[in-house]
Formats: sequence, C-alpha cells, structure tokens
Amino acid sequence: MYFPLQDIEAAALNMNDPQHLRIHSLETFGTHDGPGIRMVVFVQGCQFRCLYCQNPDSLDVKGGRLVEIDELVKRALRQKTYFGEEGGVTVSGGEPLLQRSKLTAFFKKLHEHGINTCLDSNGRMNTPEVHELMEHTDLLLLDVKHINEEWHLRLTGQSNRTSLGLAAYRESIGRKMWLRYVLVPGWTDQPEYLKAWAQHFTSYKTVERVEIIPFHQLGMHKWEMMNMAYPLKYTPTPALELKESTLELFNQYFNQVILK
Repeated sequence: MYFPLQDIEAAALNMNDPQHLRIHSLETFGTHDGPGIRMVVFVQGCQFRCLYCQNPDSLDVKGGRLVEIDELVKRALRQKTYFGEEGGVTVSGGEPLLQRSKLTAFFKKLHEHGINTCLDSNGRMNTPEVHELMEHTDLLLLDVKHINEEWHLRLTGQSNRTSLGLAAYRESIGRKMWLRYVLVPGWTDQPEYLKAWAQHFTSYKTVERVEIIPFHQLGMHKWEMMNMAYPLKYTPTPALELKESTLELFNQYFNQVILK
C-alpha cells in the first residue's frame, strides 16, 4: 500500500512544536549507527512499511513520547567525553525526515557544542526543509532498499524515487554519506539488481562506505507481540555464499564495503 505524504498526521508528530521531538527510544554508547561511540535517538513515526521492519512499534506517528530538544542536548553533553574524535549523536528511526525542521534545530544546537551529527534515513523526503537539514548533517546514513521501483514498492509500500533523489542531492552538495543495503533472500538478492544498484552509485564521490546488512529474524517477536502477521516469517537468513558473492560484487564498484 502507498502512503501519500499528506496522510501523515502532523498533529500527532507535533510538527508545530519546535521544542520537542517525538521519539521511540534512546541508546547510549551505540557503535552500529555511524562512526565511533554515539548517542542514538530513535524517533517515532515512519511511512515505509518494510516487510522486514525490526521496530514495527516505531511506525505509528501517535506512539512514542515527546522529549524536549534541550534535554536531548544535555544528555549528549553528558556523554561527550566518550565520543572522542569520531563519535557524536545519530538520529535514526522510524523515519527522522518526518520531523526534519525540529532536527535542524537539534543539530544546530549540537554543532554549537562541537558534537558530530549523523542522520540515519530511508530517504522518504527530498524537500527544501530536508535540504536545510542536510547542511547541518555531518554524515548521512542512507538506506536504499532496492534499485528497482516495482520491487521497492512491494518491499516497502513506497517508491524509491525520493531515496534516489536525496542521494543525488547529497552528492551535489559534496557532503559525505554511507549507503546501506539490507540483503533479503528472494527480495533484494537478484544479481541483475544488485549490479544495477552498485552501478548507480559507483561514480558518487561522497559515498565513503557501503554496508551490507544481512536479513535476520530478530525483529519477528515484536510483530507477534503486536498481533501483526510477519510477512517474512519463513524467509531464511542469507547463506554464506550469497553474502560473499554480494560482497565481491560491491567491492568491484566501491572502495570500502563492510559486511555487517
């Protein structure tokens, strides 16, 4: 199902309240969402309906809790000594771009204190407000789930056009990003599309790293707890041969590829 942007309940996200973020959870000393040690803010609300979503409880724009931006800045400052030269704050989701203007304010305040900012997004939006946020985002982690639009729609319920458009915009302003690709047997492992994905991005000078993330079933229990049917219940994790062949293919096109 396609979820048009105008159907988002702005009031539920408190878009007119610039002082608060609607968040799902916080993680301290995170090491998987950007470089170094990071405080990770998982925001609430997402329009994608990925079949393998690990956090289905983060989808509802009415869920989560409101937290003052200044309180999040204070938390980051308490952890700053642990960040070192590479670490900082990452905002993940859910989909952060649904709260783009408030994140711009948040990132500006973090920069005032010399804290590195990272945004982990599926690229749901590519608008002037998002472009302003990009100016204050030190690193973009962009999850491009499939290069083929039809397969992307089947996998997420959304087109991949804004994701590809945001990647192109980020490249045009010369700001660095990491690309992420979730490897799902039967869904994102087609050799011709893996090659097309790599060829699409191989000329990007801003792509410092590509991460291959093998599909796993660790999020299935959340679907069951929420009485939701898990579409990929019987989908296996990628075999070693598939992971190695994907790594070998991507290594032909990118300087740094990490198999997670």
